[in-house]
Amino acid sequence: MVLEFQTPRADGFTLVELMITVAIIAILAAIAYPSYTSFVRQSNRTDATRVAMADAQALQRCYSQNFSYSNSATTPCSMTAGTTTSPSGYYSIVIAIPAAGVPAPSYSIIATPLAGHPQTADTQCAQFTLLSTGLQTATNSGGTDTSQTCWGSK
Repeated sequence: MVLEFQTPRADGFTLVELMITVAIIAILAAIAYPSYTSFVRQSNRTDATRVAMADAQALQRCYSQNFSYSNSATTPCSMTAGTTTSPSGYYSIVIAIPAAGVPAPSYSIIATPLAGHPQTADTQCAQFTLLSTGLQTATNSGGTDTSQTCWGSK
């Protein structure tokens, strides 16, 4: 009679299998995270475009009622010239209304990312501008026109 010894069967994972799994997860995370942050920045751009359009509508309502974009005691408007922060807090919104002596009444709304927020890393759409004529423009951090990318197709 011959006795055979069988090695006991080990349940679980070996260290090599565990390290291979960790390496695969690390590679996938290294690929996915930059893409994820890019899409988050892209979706946060709506904070600037949405508030610019809403402010423009309020200014147009003011003009249709008072024939002026500026706020005064005789022409009260809900919008005034100045600097505010967008609802989500990613952008600084500047509303500029020229003085009353300008030949044609106009305004401009400029949105730029606030310092210390994730949108400052969005170099593709560093500034959004909306004019009273309806012109929507955007520039990247180098000053190049990126209106089609930032405001979407027209």
